[in-house]
Amino acid sequence: MGARATGAGGVGVVPVLGLRQNWFQFSVLALLTLLVGATIGVERVALPPLAEHAFGITSVLYTVSFISAFGLVKATMNLVAGHLSDRHGRRLLLLAGWAFAIPYALLIIFAQNWVWVLVANLFLGVNQALTWTMSVTAMIDLVGPVNRGIAVGINEATGYVGVGAGGFAAGLLVTSFGLRPAPYLLALVIVALGAALTVWPTRETIHFARAEGGSGGGAGPAPGGRASETTMAPPLRRLAAYMSWRDRTMAAVCWGGFLNKFADSLVIGFFPLYFLQHRLTLFQVGLLVGVYAWVWGVGQVATGALADRIGRRLPIATGIFGIGAGVLLTQVTSGLGAWLVDAALMGVGMALVYPNLISSVGDVAAPTWRGGALGVYRLWRDGGYAVGPVVLGVIAALFGLSAAFWTIAVVMGLSGLAIVTLMRETDPRLRTMPPAWERHPEWIYGRRGAASAPRDVSASR
Repeated sequence: MGARATGAGGVGVVPVLGLRQNWFQFSVLALLTLLVGATIGVERVALPPLAEHAFGITSVLYTVSFISAFGLVKATMNLVAGHLSDRHGRRLLLLAGWAFAIPYALLIIFAQNWVWVLVANLFLGVNQALTWTMSVTAMIDLVGPVNRGIAVGINEATGYVGVGAGGFAAGLLVTSFGLRPAPYLLALVIVALGAALTVWPTRETIHFARAEGGSGGGAGPAPGGRASETTMAPPLRRLAAYMSWRDRTMAAVCWGGFLNKFADSLVIGFFPLYFLQHRLTLFQVGLLVGVYAWVWGVGQVATGALADRIGRRLPIATGIFGIGAGVLLTQVTSGLGAWLVDAALMGVGMALVYPNLISSVGDVAAPTWRGGALGVYRLWRDGGYAVGPVVLGVIAALFGLSAAFWTIAVVMGLSGLAIVTLMRETDPRLRTMPPAWERHPEWIYGRRGAASAPRDVSASR
């Protein structure tokens, strides 16, 4: 295990970066991520049918409104959590995230109308933002720059295996015991276990990020122990501007993540409605969602490792086109067997895209403001949960559920073309030029800080 340091600031023995050196803490964080995924997996199968069966809601747009409520809060909290974690550490925010999941489950168990469900999803959004953002950031902290792709791949893999397992378990519980309260009692058990593991044996990891930042060319603490302007996290407005439009590669990554959530919203909100219309059972729908999530989850270990070898850009573009193809095939094939293959193809596409978009941000960001950069990216990405269901719901209400599927197939094709056109390779070993912020440090640090900004930091090695 890597060397320990006391407190969030890392006072004590200098931590040793690496997956092998920190295998125990890395494994604990992976297990926590599996529980994070299982928490939301319960909802993906159990909640959409609840709208009609418990509250008499038949409007597609109103039914999927819970996804927008979830996405709006999760996107915003991603930004806040990433920024706060660069100052106060990862573990405290992770523990707070578990606390927000308790009212989520209780509100749905006792819901008297759909508004209760929407409020519950506000709490779930905070839970997912804090817990998943902190788990992936902490795992990146531990491994350093060399194994970043596989670290993110393992994080996302365990999380989405958890999503699949939670969805599958929820399908079984719904079939045996009904839509409430059994699935959400399961969610409470998962949350309790996650909180217990966060209290012990999870430890703080921010000192690993600070050690990585201090290991390269001026990115570490200034003489005398005081942080210079360039080692401190930049103002959030500068960081948001840099990620959103100044750096065209990061803009393409953020936009790719945003549209990627349109496709995931289709699975969460529209798969159950569409396939129930085609006479599948809730158990079979749970199996479809589970296969999609499991292939996505397990595949990310391999795709993260692949991207560490061949770079991020090609897997991301290939995956986006694969998602679009899988969605298109659901409309031209029929039967559970064919739809399982289509769901698996979508899962392969997600596996290629999801971890490598995050790794691209980790490649470009300096360790001292990596948490904030990931927060901006995840704001964009999960903003797709807020916007996607509304867009798809309007289309489905006007033209039918199939129209929503065709729309996503087209959107994924356009998103893939944007990645091919705008994104440059970010892997430090394969890219042909340094990140845009190293060439234009004033974009991150302002003109005053740009003169002393590090030009050769661990983010670009």
